[in-house]
Amino acid sequence: MDIAAIRKAIKKNDYEISFHAVQKTLVREIWKEDIESAILNGKIIEEYPDDTPYPSCLILGYTMKNEPLHIVVAYALKIRVITAYLPNENKWIEYKKRRKAK
Repeated sequence: MDIAAIRKAIKKNDYEISFHAVQKTLVREIWKEDIESAILNGKIIEEYPDDTPYPSCLILGYTMKNEPLHIVVAYALKIRVITAYLPNENKWIEYKKRRKAK
């Protein structure tokens, strides 16, 4: 996936937020501005080319409060935010690499 294409869609407000993402981000108190900021300043840390129904990726960025934020984005007809969450530091190394299960 191409982070430049994703950022371009975000800047143009030419993207969708899935119903699932809306539900989860409201509960998690993650706002649209946090998602946009994190994508615009973040980087792809994992790619899922075989995801269905569309390839997707995991982006690490930071919220407006400078908290780490993971966003799963699918590349469909439009860029689509699938979910967003504050990563658990016990499961990630510097929020970029998954820790091995014990």
